[in-house]
Amino acid sequence: MLSKKIVKYIQSLSHKKFRDEEDVFIAEGPKIVSEFLLSQNIQCNFICAEKDWLFENEPLLKGLESQDIFETDEDGLKSISSQKSPNKVIGIFNKKPVVENPDLSGKISIMLDYLQDPGNMGTIIRIADWFAIENIICSSNTVDCYNPKVVQSTVGSLARVNILYTDLRSFILKNRNINIYATTLHGTPVFEMPKIKEGIILIGNEAKGVLGELLELSSHQITIPRYGHAESLNAAVATAIIISTFTTR
Repeated sequence: MLSKKIVKYIQSLSHKKFRDEEDVFIAEGPKIVSEFLLSQNIQCNFICAEKDWLFENEPLLKGLESQDIFETDEDGLKSISSQKSPNKVIGIFNKKPVVENPDLSGKISIMLDYLQDPGNMGTIIRIADWFAIENIICSSNTVDCYNPKVVQSTVGSLARVNILYTDLRSFILKNRNINIYATTLHGTPVFEMPKIKEGIILIGNEAKGVLGELLELSSHQITIPRYGHAESLNAAVATAIIISTFTTR
Protein backbone atom coordinates (compact mmCIF):
# COMPACT_ATOMS: atom_id res chain seq x y z
CA MET A 1 0.00 0.00 0.00
CA LEU A 2 1.09 3.54 -0.69
CA SER A 3 1.54 5.79 2.31
CA LYS A 4 -0.50 8.97 2.60
CA LYS A 5 2.76 10.91 2.32
CA ILE A 6 3.62 9.35 -1.04
CA VAL A 7 0.07 9.82 -2.33
CA LYS A 8 0.03 13.48 -1.34
CA TYR A 9 3.48 14.07 -2.84
CA ILE A 10 2.60 12.57 -6.21
CA GLN A 11 -0.73 14.40 -6.33
CA SER A 12 1.10 17.69 -5.75
CA LEU A 13 3.20 17.11 -8.88
CA SER A 14 0.18 17.74 -11.08
CA HIS A 15 0.98 21.42 -10.39
CA LYS A 16 3.88 23.09 -12.21
CA LYS A 17 4.93 24.96 -9.07
CA PHE A 18 5.71 21.75 -7.20
CA ARG A 19 7.30 20.05 -10.22
CA ASP A 20 9.64 23.02 -10.52
CA GLU A 21 10.43 23.03 -6.80
CA GLU A 22 11.25 19.33 -6.80
CA ASP A 23 12.74 19.31 -10.33
CA VAL A 24 10.80 16.16 -11.16
CA PHE A 25 7.89 15.02 -13.33
CA ILE A 26 5.35 12.20 -13.57
CA ALA A 27 5.18 9.53 -16.27
CA GLU A 28 2.40 6.95 -16.55
CA GLY A 29 1.95 3.68 -18.39
CA PRO A 30 4.25 0.80 -19.39
CA LYS A 31 5.46 2.26 -22.70
CA ILE A 32 6.40 5.71 -21.42
CA VAL A 33 7.87 4.57 -18.10
CA SER A 34 9.96 1.92 -19.87
CA GLU A 35 11.29 4.53 -22.34
CA PHE A 36 12.42 6.75 -19.49
CA LEU A 37 13.93 3.89 -17.50
CA LEU A 38 16.02 2.96 -20.55
CA SER A 39 17.11 6.56 -21.15
CA GLN A 40 20.63 7.68 -20.29
CA ASN A 41 19.41 11.27 -19.86
CA ILE A 42 16.74 10.85 -17.21
CA GLN A 43 17.03 9.43 -13.70
CA CYS A 44 14.16 7.67 -11.95
CA ASN A 45 13.34 8.64 -8.37
CA PHE A 46 10.80 5.94 -7.64
CA ILE A 47 8.22 3.62 -9.18
CA CYS A 48 4.67 2.76 -8.12
CA ALA A 49 3.35 -0.27 -9.98
CA GLU A 50 1.15 -3.32 -9.89
CA LYS A 51 2.78 -6.64 -8.94
CA ASP A 52 2.67 -8.20 -12.41
CA TRP A 53 4.35 -5.19 -14.03
CA LEU A 54 7.12 -5.23 -11.42
CA PHE A 55 7.72 -8.94 -12.03
CA GLU A 56 7.76 -8.63 -15.83
CA ASN A 57 10.06 -5.60 -15.81
CA GLU A 58 12.49 -6.55 -13.09
CA PRO A 59 15.55 -6.02 -15.37
CA LEU A 60 14.53 -2.39 -15.94
CA LEU A 61 14.51 -1.75 -12.19
CA LYS A 62 18.05 -2.91 -11.39
CA GLY A 63 19.25 0.66 -10.99
CA LEU A 64 16.68 1.40 -8.28
CA GLU A 65 16.94 0.70 -4.56
CA SER A 66 14.23 -1.53 -3.09
CA GLN A 67 12.89 1.38 -1.01
CA ASP A 68 12.23 3.29 -4.25
CA ILE A 69 9.91 0.60 -5.66
CA PHE A 70 6.34 0.60 -4.36
CA GLU A 71 3.97 -2.24 -5.13
CA THR A 72 0.33 -1.19 -5.31
CA ASP A 73 -2.96 -2.21 -6.90
CA GLU A 74 -5.36 -0.56 -9.34
CA ASP A 75 -7.06 1.44 -6.59
CA GLY A 76 -3.70 2.67 -5.37
CA LEU A 77 -2.78 3.85 -8.86
CA LYS A 78 -6.12 5.60 -9.21
CA SER A 79 -5.36 7.64 -6.08
CA ILE A 80 -2.22 9.12 -7.68
CA SER A 81 -2.98 9.04 -11.42
CA SER A 82 -4.03 11.91 -13.66
CA GLN A 83 -5.54 9.39 -16.07
CA LYS A 84 -9.12 8.13 -16.01
CA SER A 85 -7.85 4.57 -16.32
CA PRO A 86 -4.31 4.23 -14.91
CA ASN A 87 -2.20 1.61 -16.64
CA LYS A 88 -0.03 -0.61 -14.44
CA VAL A 89 2.76 1.82 -13.48
CA ILE A 90 3.58 5.40 -12.53
CA GLY A 91 7.11 6.73 -12.30
CA ILE A 92 8.59 9.87 -10.79
CA PHE A 93 11.64 11.04 -12.74
CA ASN A 94 14.15 13.85 -12.43
CA LYS A 95 13.91 16.43 -15.18
CA LYS A 96 16.78 16.04 -17.59
CA PRO A 97 19.52 18.71 -17.79
CA VAL A 98 18.82 21.48 -20.31
CA VAL A 99 21.42 22.60 -22.83
CA GLU A 100 21.06 26.36 -22.36
CA ASN A 101 23.20 27.41 -25.34
CA PRO A 102 22.74 24.70 -27.97
CA ASP A 103 24.80 24.73 -31.16
CA LEU A 104 22.21 25.25 -33.91
CA SER A 105 24.64 25.40 -36.83
CA GLY A 106 24.00 22.88 -39.57
CA LYS A 107 20.73 21.80 -37.95
CA ILE A 108 17.01 22.41 -38.21
CA SER A 109 15.45 23.49 -34.92
CA ILE A 110 11.94 24.35 -33.77
CA MET A 111 10.87 27.50 -31.94
CA LEU A 112 7.49 27.81 -30.20
CA ASP A 113 5.90 31.18 -29.44
CA TYR A 114 3.20 30.97 -26.75
CA LEU A 115 2.00 27.47 -27.70
CA GLN A 116 -0.69 26.57 -25.18
CA ASP A 117 -2.20 23.18 -25.98
CA PRO A 118 -0.48 20.25 -24.19
CA GLY A 119 -1.45 17.85 -26.97
CA ASN A 120 0.15 20.07 -29.60
CA MET A 121 3.28 20.41 -27.48
CA GLY A 122 3.62 16.69 -26.96
CA THR A 123 3.05 15.93 -30.62
CA ILE A 124 5.63 18.51 -31.72
CA ILE A 125 8.17 16.89 -29.39
CA ARG A 126 7.43 13.55 -31.07
CA ILE A 127 7.76 15.17 -34.49
CA ALA A 128 11.15 16.58 -33.49
CA ASP A 129 12.25 13.14 -32.33
CA TRP A 130 11.01 11.54 -35.58
CA PHE A 131 13.02 13.94 -37.75
CA ALA A 132 16.07 13.84 -35.44
CA ILE A 133 15.64 17.49 -34.47
CA GLU A 134 17.70 18.07 -31.35
CA ASN A 135 16.37 21.38 -30.02
CA ILE A 136 13.03 23.04 -29.34
CA ILE A 137 13.28 26.64 -28.13
CA CYS A 138 10.17 27.87 -26.30
CA SER A 139 8.89 31.20 -25.05
CA SER A 140 8.47 31.33 -21.28
CA ASN A 141 4.67 31.35 -21.69
CA THR A 142 4.61 28.16 -23.77
CA VAL A 143 3.02 25.18 -22.01
CA ASP A 144 5.33 23.29 -19.66
CA CYS A 145 6.91 20.30 -21.41
CA TYR A 146 6.59 18.38 -18.12
CA ASN A 147 2.84 18.95 -17.88
CA PRO A 148 1.45 15.40 -17.39
CA LYS A 149 -0.63 15.66 -20.59
CA VAL A 150 2.44 16.72 -22.55
CA VAL A 151 4.56 13.91 -21.08
CA GLN A 152 1.93 11.33 -22.01
CA SER A 153 1.55 12.58 -25.56
CA THR A 154 5.33 12.50 -26.19
CA VAL A 155 5.30 8.71 -25.66
CA GLY A 156 8.91 8.89 -24.45
CA SER A 157 10.31 11.31 -27.04
CA LEU A 158 10.81 13.84 -24.26
CA ALA A 159 13.93 11.90 -23.30
CA ARG A 160 15.61 12.60 -26.63
CA VAL A 161 14.86 16.27 -27.37
CA ASN A 162 16.45 19.30 -25.68
CA ILE A 163 13.72 21.78 -24.69
CA LEU A 164 14.80 25.27 -23.69
CA TYR A 165 12.55 28.01 -22.28
CA THR A 166 13.87 31.52 -22.86
CA ASP A 167 13.10 35.01 -24.16
CA LEU A 168 12.69 34.40 -27.88
CA ARG A 169 13.60 37.88 -29.03
CA SER A 170 16.89 37.81 -27.14
CA PHE A 171 17.60 34.29 -28.37
CA ILE A 172 17.04 35.27 -32.01
CA LEU A 173 19.27 38.33 -31.65
CA LYS A 174 22.04 36.13 -30.18
CA ASN A 175 21.73 33.74 -33.11
CA ARG A 176 21.39 36.15 -36.02
CA ASN A 177 23.48 33.84 -38.20
CA ILE A 178 20.62 31.30 -38.20
CA ASN A 179 17.68 31.90 -40.55
CA ILE A 180 14.24 32.09 -38.91
CA TYR A 181 11.31 30.66 -40.89
CA ALA A 182 8.17 32.10 -39.28
CA THR A 183 4.82 30.48 -40.05
CA THR A 184 2.02 32.82 -41.12
CA LEU A 185 -1.16 32.69 -43.17
CA HIS A 186 0.22 34.91 -45.92
CA GLY A 187 3.88 33.99 -46.35
CA THR A 188 5.72 32.29 -49.19
CA PRO A 189 4.25 28.82 -49.87
CA VAL A 190 6.53 26.34 -48.15
CA PHE A 191 6.48 24.07 -51.23
CA GLU A 192 8.18 26.85 -53.19
CA MET A 193 11.01 27.17 -50.68
CA PRO A 194 14.30 25.33 -51.25
CA LYS A 195 15.21 22.39 -49.06
CA ILE A 196 17.26 23.51 -46.05
CA LYS A 197 19.82 21.93 -43.73
CA GLU A 198 19.92 24.77 -41.20
CA GLY A 199 17.31 27.09 -39.75
CA ILE A 200 14.71 27.62 -37.05
CA ILE A 201 11.05 26.88 -37.78
CA LEU A 202 9.00 29.36 -35.73
CA ILE A 203 5.49 28.20 -34.78
CA GLY A 204 3.07 30.64 -33.17
CA ASN A 205 0.15 30.54 -30.77
CA GLU A 206 -2.79 28.40 -31.89
CA ALA A 207 -5.15 31.40 -32.09
CA LYS A 208 -2.94 34.48 -32.48
CA GLY A 209 -0.02 33.19 -34.52
CA VAL A 210 3.54 34.47 -34.19
CA LEU A 211 4.13 37.65 -32.17
CA GLY A 212 4.66 40.72 -34.38
CA GLU A 213 8.08 41.61 -33.02
CA LEU A 214 9.29 38.09 -33.78
CA LEU A 215 7.93 38.28 -37.32
CA GLU A 216 10.00 41.41 -37.82
CA LEU A 217 13.13 39.51 -36.80
CA SER A 218 12.42 36.49 -38.99
CA SER A 219 14.35 35.86 -42.19
CA HIS A 220 11.39 34.37 -44.05
CA GLN A 221 7.63 34.21 -43.58
CA ILE A 222 6.23 30.94 -44.86
CA THR A 223 2.81 29.34 -45.18
CA ILE A 224 1.15 26.07 -46.14
CA PRO A 225 -1.17 26.91 -49.06
CA ARG A 226 -4.85 26.53 -48.31
CA TYR A 227 -7.01 24.94 -51.01
CA GLY A 228 -10.19 24.47 -48.98
CA HIS A 229 -12.10 26.53 -46.46
CA ALA A 230 -10.60 25.61 -43.05
CA GLU A 231 -9.68 28.68 -41.01
CA SER A 232 -6.32 27.30 -39.92
CA LEU A 233 -4.21 24.17 -39.44
CA ASN A 234 -3.45 22.50 -36.15
CA ALA A 235 -0.04 23.74 -34.95
CA ALA A 236 1.44 20.25 -34.67
CA VAL A 237 0.15 19.22 -38.10
CA ALA A 238 1.60 22.37 -39.63
CA THR A 239 4.95 21.69 -37.97
CA ALA A 240 5.08 18.18 -39.41
CA ILE A 241 4.21 19.34 -42.93
CA ILE A 242 6.78 22.13 -42.90
CA ILE A 243 9.63 20.03 -41.53
CA SER A 244 8.84 17.17 -43.89
CA THR A 245 8.78 19.57 -46.83
CA PHE A 246 12.07 21.20 -45.85
CA THR A 247 13.92 17.94 -45.21
CA THR A 248 12.66 15.15 -47.48
CA ARG A 249 12.27 16.53 -51.00
